[in-house]
Amino acid sequence: MADPMKIRAQMKGDVAEIRILMGHAMETGQRKDAAGKPIPAHFIQSMTVDVGGKRVVDGQIGTSVSRNPVFGFKVKGAKAGDKVVVSWVDNKGDKRTDEAAVA
Repeated sequence: MADPMKIRAQMKGDVAEIRILMGHAMETGQRKDAAGKPIPAHFIQSMTVDVGGKRVVDGQIGTSVSRNPVFGFKVKGAKAGDKVVVSWVDNKGDKRTDEAAVA
């Protein structure tokens, strides 16, 4: 299983700035180990982000994203105290959900 997520959400005026660090190996399936055997693909396939009960991101991710990816975006209409809920599913069926409040 992957490492926990780190979510930072802060209000800047009337916009919430959200940054998410997802701890995940994000293996493409193209690298080889020291013995020359292929390392199996293991990467996040989809992610969702809800802010204050509304879906703001529903995205698909592929093998071109680096290890431990960081995603950042701005959301209008959010308020301090709104709950940010981030979920992802990888190609092996592992799932992770975490949440934080907008500060």
